[in-house]
Amino acid sequence: MWVALSGTPGTGKTSVASVLKNQGYNIVHLHTYAKENHCIAGMDKKRRSQLIDLVKLNKVIQRNFPSDALVFFDGHIGHLLKTMEKVILLRCHPNELEKRLLKKKWSTRKRKENVDAETLDIILCEAVEYHPSEDIFEIDTTKKNVEDIAAIIITLMNKNFQPASTYRIGQIDWSEEILNRNHL
Repeated sequence: MWVALSGTPGTGKTSVASVLKNQGYNIVHLHTYAKENHCIAGMDKKRRSQLIDLVKLNKVIQRNFPSDALVFFDGHIGHLLKTMEKVILLRCHPNELEKRLLKKKWSTRKRKENVDAETLDIILCEAVEYHPSEDIFEIDTTKKNVEDIAAIIITLMNKNFQPASTYRIGQIDWSEEILNRNHL
């Protein structure tokens, strides 16, 4: 099973992936993997980030990983890959996310862009364009440590993602923050 571990930058994907890796799970860091497999399509100069050729990356993943292997694909583009069988979206309250990105010394513009994306459910909206809603799960990382989040993911996986009503999409809603934001 191929599982995307996705979400807005700062929600905890890479930290959780590290815990899962330390517990013996196969983790692929998508951005590194895309670079290593020549799936970079160009540069977004405004955001100073590389553009990934998702079609090519999907094909490379299909070619290089057995379909019956359990692999977690870590990265904020994972939900955009049609090859993923399950998508786990890590979410974080916008106020906490802003603190996390500030601690990482992200620029004001990048913090605002990512906090706004989290507030408006951008990653979730994108995910439902590519995957059936029953294959997408949301975990609120705001007040959880990485070990607890990894344990939730392992429990979901061990139960074959059934029943997982607690983590079904639509239960996390930061929309009230749109009116409360006088950030950055």
